[in-house]
Amino acid sequence: MSKEFNEALGNFITDFAGGSAVRHLADTGLTISEIVDRLDYPLPKEKVANIVWQHFLNTGVICLEDPDTFVEKVSYVKEQDNFGKTSMRRVVEKIDMSDKKYVKIDFGKRMYKNLDEFKKSLAELSAKDREYILDMPWPLQEVYHILDDRMNRLIKAGII
Repeated sequence: MSKEFNEALGNFITDFAGGSAVRHLADTGLTISEIVDRLDYPLPKEKVANIVWQHFLNTGVICLEDPDTFVEKVSYVKEQDNFGKTSMRRVVEKIDMSDKKYVKIDFGKRMYKNLDEFKKSLAELSAKDREYILDMPWPLQEVYHILDDRMNRLIKAGII
């Protein structure tokens, strides 16, 4: 079997085994480290981070481009045909985000430029907010994060 197939199969199994639990816990506000600690089965922190990241992209919590009024939420529905064959169908739903505000953040760039200096700038934050920032797989570009309580705390602390 090819490397790509094995990787895709591994990702599918990981998502099937714990993806919905990870997404649910992320929606409750837990950090990636807290999610890993609460899982009953071993799941690498990097895999949890990728599941959370993809979930936040799919639900509009994080946008890679300046968000407009609608964000596409992608989910998968398990279906079974008349012969018992199970398949997954991709469902795309448009979510109205016109009432949501976003902040532009560049954590990936700042971490890549000087991680030690970036960590020092987070010293005033609570452990949970610091963990949230350091555990996420931020890209080397500016992203838009929905303005929630956590982002408001980061603005007050001067991090954003």
